[in-house]
This record gives sequence, C-alpha cells and structure tokens, in this order.
Amino acid sequence: QVQLVESGGGLVQPGGSLRLSCAASGRIFSFNSISWYRQVPGQQRESVATLMSTGLTNYADSVKGRFTISRDNAKNTVYLQMNSLKPEDTAVYYCNIKTIIGSNYWGQGTQVTVSS
Repeated sequence: QVQLVESGGGLVQPGGSLRLSCAASGRIFSFNSISWYRQVPGQQRESVATLMSTGLTNYADSVKGRFTISRDNAKNTVYLQMNSLKPEDTAVYYCNIKTIIGSNYWGQGTQVTVSS
C-alpha cells in the first residue's frame, strides 16, 4: 500500500516559480509511471508531466520547457518544478503513481494559484 502526500502549493505571481513535492509512504521503486495531474473546477483532470520507469519523461504541450518532473529515491519523493508560471496554470495539482502490477494511487492534491 502506498500513500501520497503533496505539498508546496500556494499563491505566486505570474512569472514566478514553485516546487511541488509528493512524498510516498511506501517504496515506489516498483512503479510503472509517476505523474502530476491538475484539475480546474468543472474541468477534467489533465496530465501535466509523467516520469516512466525507463527514465523517459513526457509533458503536456502547455508546460513544456517550464515544468520539470524528477524523483529522489532516497527520500521516496517526487517533485514538480514549475517555472515561468502563468495564470492558466492555476489548479489543484495531484500526484499519481501507477505500479507494475496495476495499482493506481493518488494524493489529496495541493492548490496552486497564479495571480498578481
């Protein structure tokens, strides 16, 4: 069983940066993919960034060149570095892990608000 806890959200001005963290309570070495999603009220949850077990990464077109997903195995933590933030990045951000045996875990979400 894996539990995920996100942190690092908050209010930031346009052009600013935030780093989100996702701490896993269990071992995440057996993952298939680790992703960050975001959701705006009334809209579908969308994938923002994905890190595959192979090391490959994939980003939504809207965040390419601005966001970076990474992990620290020693800390069982996944990060999302967000730079050059825009008002349209405002959303609740969720961490997701899919394991090689098909389990799917979500965190509780952290609010990111980009506004002047």
